[in-house]
Amino acid sequence: LALATALLLPTACARRSQDLHCGACRALVDELEWEIAQVDPRKTIQMGSFRINPDGSQSVVEVPYARSEAHLTELLERVCEKMKEYGEKLDPGTQRKSYVRVLSHDGTKLDLSGVKIDGDVASSLKFACESIAEEYEDELIEFLSHEADNVKDRLCSKRTDLCDHALHIPHDEL
Repeated sequence: LALATALLLPTACARRSQDLHCGACRALVDELEWEIAQVDPRKTIQMGSFRINPDGSQSVVEVPYARSEAHLTELLERVCEKMKEYGEKLDPGTQRKSYVRVLSHDGTKLDLSGVKIDGDVASSLKFACESIAEEYEDELIEFLSHEADNVKDRLCSKRTDLCDHALHIPHDEL
């Protein structure tokens, strides 16, 4: 029995860590996409050089603010605070953990049956989110600066392998 436990424990810990990092990545992308969607599409920001060219013109262009590098960088600095609004859900069939929002953005009631709401879960998820946001900041900005499809799968599964087991996991849009 001790040998079986010793052999299975590293697998369970690795799976827990993989579930946590995958869940944090997917929640991070969900939160970023929701924040982007809240910005007025008419809002713009000036990008480019503010130096005057020899002909008296400036090389400044206006771009939509929502997907600008400045806005995305600002979001990445604070988005992981939203992880306290998530809980942990265990799939009874696969024993895999996923992370779901426990507070809706719009105030609608959520089905929280089977969801563990715990300070340790939120803290672990926030830490994993911060690690991912820091390590993959360039990739997040690259994907989110363009309106790309399937950012969660493309970033969390294909680019980073954080969710290599999860290409088939359904994840509700926020």
